[in-house]
Amino acid sequence: MKIDSLSVVATHDRVAELDRLGDEIAELSAHLDAATARLLDLIREFDARAGWNTGFRSCAEWLSWRVGLDLGAARERVRVAHALGALPLMAEALARGELSYAKVRALTRVATPETEARLLAVGRQGTAAHVERIVRGWRQVDRHAEAREAARRHAVRALHVHQDEDGMVVIRGRLAPEVGAVVMKALEAARETLYQRSWQTFADASEGVSSETPTMAQQQADALALLAETALHHELDPGARFRGNVSPSGVRCQPGGDAA
Repeated sequence: MKIDSLSVVATHDRVAELDRLGDEIAELSAHLDAATARLLDLIREFDARAGWNTGFRSCAEWLSWRVGLDLGAARERVRVAHALGALPLMAEALARGELSYAKVRALTRVATPETEARLLAVGRQGTAAHVERIVRGWRQVDRHAEAREAARRHAVRALHVHQDEDGMVVIRGRLAPEVGAVVMKALEAARETLYQRSWQTFADASEGVSSETPTMAQQQADALALLAETALHHELDPGARFRGNVSPSGVRCQPGGDAA
């Protein structure tokens, strides 16, 4: 059987043309990812400087109006932009076109500065769908680890109270973070109640009591005493507990419900 040489040449040319088109698609995609990296940098700075605060409630809402993004997609852009601020390796990979935005979006849901390098390797080796599966599994592991850590903290909670040789009472304990947050907030409130008096009040202190401003440790002790006295003078209701929330802006708590 004879092979038409013209057909071979035509097939070769067609394959070469398709290869060229494929290369151009990949190159332009890399350029788009690099442009996206720059866009995310700008979004992060714009949000940090509250450039959207001209009648809009959030940066995502402003993006939806100005750029025409769906509000959900706009929120994702803002989330990824802020996440990349703490993930320089991923930010650089996106800027170089080495990692697609789809992969970066998935990886930033679980990445931390400690796990960034490992997850970046996953992103470079797998498809976007593969990365999504890895991230789902990673989040599941994180949830299990968080549950185990919460159980461990609950198991090791303790408060030891004993009387020393000189009659002083020594208190030492370990509390879960959310419980500790409530205790610290309560001590802070008690200190403010006790020590809102002026310097003159201390100067007029009775004989035998130091007129010097108490140290922080002394204020903490006095605040704890006030909390104990207050508890004894009021009927305790185990159902009406204060729940604290630790946030970047400080500890917040409110009675009988979730943290504010």
